[in-house]
Amino acid sequence: MSTLVTRFAPSPTGHLHLGHAHSALFGWRTARDGGGRFLLRIEDIDPRRCRPEFERDLMEDLAWLGLQWEQPVRRQSDHLDDYRDALERLGRLGVLYPCFCTRKDIAAEIARAGHAPHGPDGPLYPGTCRGLSPAERRARIAAGQPYAIRLDVAAALALTGPLAWHDRARGPQQATPGILGDTVLARKDTPTSYHLSVTVDDHLQGVTLVTRGEDLFFATHLHRLLQALLGFDPPGYHHHGLLRNAAGERLAKRDRAQTLRSMREAGLSPAEVRALAGFPDRPPA
Repeated sequence: MSTLVTRFAPSPTGHLHLGHAHSALFGWRTARDGGGRFLLRIEDIDPRRCRPEFERDLMEDLAWLGLQWEQPVRRQSDHLDDYRDALERLGRLGVLYPCFCTRKDIAAEIARAGHAPHGPDGPLYPGTCRGLSPAERRARIAAGQPYAIRLDVAAALALTGPLAWHDRARGPQQATPGILGDTVLARKDTPTSYHLSVTVDDHLQGVTLVTRGEDLFFATHLHRLLQALLGFDPPGYHHHGLLRNAAGERLAKRDRAQTLRSMREAGLSPAEVRALAGFPDRPPA
């Protein structure tokens, strides 16, 4: 039986809040209680938003909470070649295409059509560039037109056939990646995306159980497709509930009053913050 391996993978774009604490503690305690390993990964592929001081602070906050993780910590910005390699492999399968549409172009196309398929996060990309000829694609790229790389989900599913995955909380799931449409996997100046990098990282790090918030449940359908295309064994999943404020809204980084740092500065103890995050200390046996 393989060793249980979980991970917490924040982006250093701001200070951690109680929702992050809940997710980190969930993964850490799951690994600890199962005699497994707990990893910390820094998802910093966006240099415009990620800052080293936030990375330093989040590690301080997690250590203050009492979490321990293995070294070295994997930083995505140090492993761009891994994502380039995966993207090239997908390209050789014929399931990628360049998309030259801006957000304005996409909105205009949806308005012109009068309707658009909707996914969990709103209207889906209408597939405007999917049917461009190879010659047209080459001409636009040669002209220096900015583009993103999208996954042709229908072509990908034609290669893989039906797929399934398992969630500890919800049971067996049939993968339906089409609910997210032809998702962007990379851009001209960035050889990856959240979806591609997290799929590659979990495989390379040997993660056996992905614990994360239920807001990422639908993303897992796409990740299962990428795993199949790249020949990766799928991990198990556990999508936990989200912490919400008094208005029922999920916690976000913009809610500064909810940050762990502000709670530390207000004099709360690690045990008190763990309890607020849904993980009160257990009494001695």
